[in-house]
Amino acid sequence: MRIAVIHGTNLRLLGSREPEVYGTDTLDDVNLHLGEVATELGVDLETFQSNHVGEILDFIEEAAARVDGFIINPGALTHTSIALLDAFLGVGRPFVEVHLSNTQGRESYRRHSYLAGSASGVVLGFGVHSYLLGLRGLVARLGG
Repeated sequence: MRIAVIHGTNLRLLGSREPEVYGTDTLDDVNLHLGEVATELGVDLETFQSNHVGEILDFIEEAAARVDGFIINPGALTHTSIALLDAFLGVGRPFVEVHLSNTQGRESYRRHSYLAGSASGVVLGFGVHSYLLGLRGLVARLGG
């Protein structure tokens, strides 16, 4: 089984960007923890980060041929990108939406997700553990 993890906009800033909201783990830390869980579950993992929606869309289309599913933290694209939803619907692979912070407890504009209704699951508010829970859930959903 192979899973792609997509880190969306501004996630390269993890560890320094608003640590009171997003924690102090860096993107490298998140990927390290994901790799440990992937090894435990016996799945292959690939990670990708971009601040550009077009690059993310291209990655989804390209990766769909080699992965069984996706984990995505879309950042602000959660609330703005129908194109991102269309990409996931177009490739027909299951995906889990994750967020480090509890977006439902934040500003009203952060409470709407274009992806959530079509996602296999949504995990939010647990910091880096949101990614790890999302990975475990997706692998279970895929029968792993």
